[in-house]
Amino acid sequence: MSGHDQLVHCLCEITRLLWKLLLPLLFLCVLLIAVLVLLVLAVRFWLQSNRNARRAREGRPTVAFFHPYCNAGGGGERVLWCAIRALQNSYANVNFVVYTGDLGVTGPQILDGARRRFNIVLPRPVQFVFLRHRLLIEPSLFPHFTLLGQSVGSIFLGWEALTEFVPDIYIDSMGYAFTLPLFRYLGGCSVGSYVHYPTISTDMLSVVTDRNPRFNNPDYITSSLFLSAFKVVYYCLFALLYGLAGSCSDLIMVNSSWTLDHILSLWHSPNCTCIVYPPCDVSAFLDIPLEEDSDRKCHSIVSIGQFRPEKDHRLQIRAFKKVLDRRREGPGGKEALKLVLIGGCRNQEDEDRVLMLRGLCQELGVADRVEFKLNVPFEELKREMGEATIGLHTMWNEHFGIGVVECMAAGKVILAHKSGGPKLDIVVPFEGGQTGFLAEDEDGYAEAIQRILALSPATRLQIRRSARQSVARFSDQEFEGCFLAAMEPLMGTLE
Repeated sequence: MSGHDQLVHCLCEITRLLWKLLLPLLFLCVLLIAVLVLLVLAVRFWLQSNRNARRAREGRPTVAFFHPYCNAGGGGERVLWCAIRALQNSYANVNFVVYTGDLGVTGPQILDGARRRFNIVLPRPVQFVFLRHRLLIEPSLFPHFTLLGQSVGSIFLGWEALTEFVPDIYIDSMGYAFTLPLFRYLGGCSVGSYVHYPTISTDMLSVVTDRNPRFNNPDYITSSLFLSAFKVVYYCLFALLYGLAGSCSDLIMVNSSWTLDHILSLWHSPNCTCIVYPPCDVSAFLDIPLEEDSDRKCHSIVSIGQFRPEKDHRLQIRAFKKVLDRRREGPGGKEALKLVLIGGCRNQEDEDRVLMLRGLCQELGVADRVEFKLNVPFEELKREMGEATIGLHTMWNEHFGIGVVECMAAGKVILAHKSGGPKLDIVVPFEGGQTGFLAEDEDGYAEAIQRILALSPATRLQIRRSARQSVARFSDQEFEGCFLAAMEPLMGTLE
């Protein structure tokens, strides 16, 4: 037999063997799928039995919020507490639960922190479910493939939350969309989400495609054509999974026009998606007097925002340095100007970032003109706002910008980044009047600060008045009305 005949014979034997194995393999696949379906149904039955037993015991339904960092001092936490306060005032016969990973504090301490930081007091206590594995969603755990790692980690953390307590309605209030299928399909819950910022966006894709260095796109990737192409494919696949997870939501609330555009393009659920602007403590700043600042000897520039990398405090410090370099010594010179950075630190990583920022101030020679205010109580925040002339905000594509609104309510001349929520929703003309300034880079910010300081006190006062009047649409009362209207269909399922 020739070599060719032997090869043909061998291929025929392999084909016969595969054909004989086809039926057993199909049977095995069907069996495994059936076992998996039965397992999922058993888990679903077990979880729903736990919920029914709990509801029968307590005699009332429960709404749960998934917010692993509820003790942080950011805008997302303010949304959480305002949302719970609104629901408690409207639904007296409903229990409320918060899933949190803040293990170092007690429930009363968390609520006291909300009172001190946000001036929010809940009508009645809430139940806290403390999650032991919040480390699974820490970005430091995933130096590479961070988005995917945190999303997979959130699934495990969501599973811990679901097995600890099964609610009737589940609200993801912190942007962990991959927990939504768990609570909907395994827990049998009605699910909703309040999206502050899409986990991935077309803007992120464009940054990688254009090989533009950012805090989440390091130089070693932008310098490599292969790594950039690989990251684009990775982002596209992740965006597909993210969209599938998000589309499981029965109700989708977003915080701005910018977020709305991205969520509609990713989650494809226009019929259940609406804008609910986040609550800003506008009224708390209205008693700060609006007066001409012609007699002010020192102009203060105040920045409000958590010390996270995307807030870009480095840009603020470098722009401030350029302003000082361009101003003269003496009266009205650089000694009459200071920068105050106010924000919360969530963890050791944020505290290390503050140390690096302090080092940058030393390196640039502006340490004596820059103050850091960490985790300050509300009254101190308000005092600093009252003394400031300019409110500064530098985050690129900020989803909304509560700090921007608070500065405008306090009567400060706001200078924000020309992108995202500040550009589309906040720093926009009001009744034909200017409400603030926008910039994009160090030179732009430095020039805008100089331009603001060069304005006459009367012109600055007019801008401040227009800004304060314009932000009434972002008040707590407006948020509560819009939030309750959006939640009404979901709360109706409790009946």
